[in-house]
Amino acid sequence: MAVNPGSATGRVHLHVDGAVATVTLDHPGRLNAITVAMWTELAEIFGRLSADEHLRCVVVRGAGGHFAAGADIREFPQVRADQAGVMAYHRQVIAPALRAVGACIHPVVAAIEGVCVGGGLEIASRCDLRLAVRGARFGAPINRLGFPMAPDEMRGLLELAGRAVTLEILLEGRVFDADEALAKGLLTRVVAGEALEAELTATVSRLCAGAPLAARLNKSTAARLTGDPAPLSDAEWRACFAYADGPDHRQGVQAFLQGTDPVFTGE
Repeated sequence: MAVNPGSATGRVHLHVDGAVATVTLDHPGRLNAITVAMWTELAEIFGRLSADEHLRCVVVRGAGGHFAAGADIREFPQVRADQAGVMAYHRQVIAPALRAVGACIHPVVAAIEGVCVGGGLEIASRCDLRLAVRGARFGAPINRLGFPMAPDEMRGLLELAGRAVTLEILLEGRVFDADEALAKGLLTRVVAGEALEAELTATVSRLCAGAPLAARLNKSTAARLTGDPAPLSDAEWRACFAYADGPDHRQGVQAFLQGTDPVFTGE
């Protein structure tokens, strides 16, 4: 299945192979700079993926050897011409796309090559795992464009790397390599360029082998515990343990006791 109704030069492709969906940012000649149409596509695609309970994993990557070079600045004179336009662009275009990535019920893996800066880094920060090749480059040099990072866009970086690293990235506007990004807590693993596909395949395989409901509950629980300091309600506690009487829980325990591999159905 493929979905790519974007602009003539910038598109977001969706390919689903069994239980794995791959979302590809594709803007030839622009290092996959993300247009308004692409941000809108990204939100729509992730909304559909979250509604598909047959999936086990989503991979996000860029075409042509790069992840994404941020938003397409060529559109700024039209879509960010004044304060109203700036607010609409960031709150009604970019923010919904980032929320959709972060709210996806399935594990989301970013496979990062080449440039991953600005909006590209914002997208990657909303994924659950981030695999990068050693030659990848990271940063958010938007201070050179004369504007700060919008609150909804900063949220992912703050949750991922904390205040100190986020401010270092934004205040210095420096572009840095994958090893430094790993040390800053921005990445899950760094591999040699030729090893990315094998590492991605192995990671996806591990994710797909786990119980889907457990993965969804882990994601929702982590979001709740980090996003709201209030104690869990009785209803929330019950939701956390709703898996207890399901077949996947019984299958997992039984398979372990029998020394076999479990086969999960997502229930």
